[in-house]
Amino acid sequence: MSEEQQLEELIMQTLDGTLSTIPIYIQEVEQNKAELQVNDVKEFVFGVIMGMALGMASTAIAAIRNGMPTEEDQVKVRDMVYSKIPQIRERIFG
Repeated sequence: MSEEQQLEELIMQTLDGTLSTIPIYIQEVEQNKAELQVNDVKEFVFGVIMGMALGMASTAIAAIRNGMPTEEDQVKVRDMVYSKIPQIRERIFG
């Protein structure tokens, strides 16, 4: 498996793991809505999930490469995560 394929697989695994946490975050934010001062729980969770997916995928790439992700790596992560926005929104709002 090429490094490129490894990176893509790692990003997809990270996304899958992040998506699996959606119900937990919705419940957690709903229970603490007043303290967090959140108006729209699902939009808040969407932001949390997007941030987690982008951050975790970038961290995973840094670990594989033993250094900071390149600008090209960051664009690749962003594009892959953004390509999953419809599925992420469906899992949260569907």
